Amino acid sequence: MTYAIEAEGLAKRYGDKAALDGIDLQARTGTVLGVLGPNGAGKTTAVRILATLISPDAGRALVAGHDVTREPGRIREVIALTGQYASVDEKLTGVQNLVLIGRLLGLSRAAARARAGELLARFGLEEAGGRAAGGYSGGMRRRLDLAVSLVARPRILFLDEPTTGLDPNARGELWEVVRELTADGVTVLLTTQYLEEADQLADDLLVIDRGRVAASGTPAELKALAGGHRLDVRPLHAGDLQKAEAILGVRAADGLLTLPVHDLARPPALLRQLDDAGIVLAEHALRLPSLDDVFRTLTGDPR
Repeated sequence: MTYAIEAEGLAKRYGDKAALDGIDLQARTGTVLGVLGPNGAGKTTAVRILATLISPDAGRALVAGHDVTREPGRIREVIALTGQYASVDEKLTGVQNLVLIGRLLGLSRAAARARAGELLARFGLEEAGGRAAGGYSGGMRRRLDLAVSLVARPRILFLDEPTTGLDPNARGELWEVVRELTADGVTVLLTTQYLEEADQLADDLLVIDRGRVAASGTPAELKALAGGHRLDVRPLHAGDLQKAEAILGVRAADGLLTLPVHDLARPPALLRQLDDAGIVLAEHALRLPSLDDVFRTLTGDPR
């Protein structure tokens, strides 16, 4: 199996605090590795090490086959990083921001303008390209920021909480861009606070808590850690709640009864019992655990 990013035993301390305490991770080429964790868990520190912005105190990491401490220059040739906040120059237009980065990367003026045009079209910013970036909406600025990261056509892209503060529509637009990038073979390491985002985009997940790896695997594998299926039932009439509790053997929370399910043959039988008792249901569903359940299980974070 080919890994675009590999790390073993990464550690970083700031005074008495261990930001990273020996983490291992692997990102398969052309996939999205989602990195989850509470605030202060060490996600950004890991990204900064892998992007050669800071050096680890211990451990080893390879990005595109190059060691982060011995060959940082080779790594910088093939990566790009987009942080939590748009880093574009708000006084320059969208075109000028992209051309500036292209020129700094050694492109001719004509090549830089051509690349700027390609990226503005790709991100739906053609009409706004001649306007100062300071007048862009938050979503437009984030799209321009991501476009800037792609001027050099990186093979590996680090996205550190890129949709923080965006509305759902703007977030969805960036999700589509990430999917397009991986379809083109780009490897993405994504840190995020949004569990739905990780579930939508990540091929593999790493959960970090207090600088250590709490769990890793595919989204389905991590959901299995939080238990099996669950049955959610909500009676239509509040007067039936007590009878439903007696049949299911659980207490309701805000009118919803949630029952762990380990035998998939059991829910139909329970629903028949509720029906036989004359209980009309407003809703019922058999669900897998969500990443929210996984997050609470592994980190104790109450989100």
